[in-house]
Amino acid sequence: MSTSEESIQVLGAMIDAAERIVCFTGAGISTESGIPDFRSPGTGLWNKIKPIQFQDFIASEEARQESWRRKFSGDRSFEDAVPNKGHQALARLVEMGKCTAIITQNVDNLHQDSGVPDSQVIELHGNTSYASCLSCGTRYELADLQTQFEQQGQVEPCSRCGGIIKTATISFGQSMPEQEMVRAQTAVEDCDLCIVLGSSLTVYPAAGFPEYAKRLGAKLAIVNREETPLDTYADVVVREQIGPTMSLVVGLN
Repeated sequence: MSTSEESIQVLGAMIDAAERIVCFTGAGISTESGIPDFRSPGTGLWNKIKPIQFQDFIASEEARQESWRRKFSGDRSFEDAVPNKGHQALARLVEMGKCTAIITQNVDNLHQDSGVPDSQVIELHGNTSYASCLSCGTRYELADLQTQFEQQGQVEPCSRCGGIIKTATISFGQSMPEQEMVRAQTAVEDCDLCIVLGSSLTVYPAAGFPEYAKRLGAKLAIVNREETPLDTYADVVVREQIGPTMSLVVGLN
C-alpha cells in the first residue's frame, strides 16, 4: 500500500470517528473547477494584475471605474465554474450531519452552489457573485450593475443611501468581516476535527483557524498538493487531488 493510500485511509477513519467537523477551504479546492489560483508563483492572477487597494477604491472615482472595468471585462471563470467532486463531498458531509461549518477563503460561491446552506458557509474573504453598499449593506446583482456600467461608464452610488457600491469581496487593505471571524472562531472552538483542503495556510488571520483548532485539542487533517507550514503539526497529510480524495472517503460516486 502506498503512503498516499495509507493517508487517505487514516483520513477516512478520522472522519468516521468525528462528530463535529469544520472544513477550511482555499483556492486549491476550486482550481479543480477551472478557477485559477490567485497566488501561485508565475501563474497566479496577482502576478499578472496589480490589485486595487481598498483605500484607493474608496478615495478615487478613477480607481472604482477601473475596478468595475476589470470585473465586467476580465476573466469569466468564476461565472462559468460549477462545483466539483470536492465541493460535492463536503456538501455530503454537511448533509450527513458530520460537518458543522465550512470556513472558506474562496469568494466563488461554489460551496453554496453545491447545496451547502448559507448558514453553514463562513466566507472570510467575501463573495464575488454579488455587490453591496459599503454604508448600508444593500445588495446589488452584478447583471444590473453591468448594464448600468456599460450604458453610463460607471456604477452609480447606492440608490438607498448614496454610499459606494463594491463587489462583496474583501479587498487588499479592507478589514476582515467581524461577524464572519466570530462565527469561524465559534465553529473552530466546537469542532473535534478540522480538515484543511486546498489552502497554502499562509494568509493570515484566516490561516490561524486550523492551528487554533489543533491547539484546542481537535484533530487536524490537511489535503493539499503542496506543502504547508502546518504539515508537521497535522495528524494526517494527504498530497493528492481534493475531488478524488474526498469522494473516496465520503463514498461519493
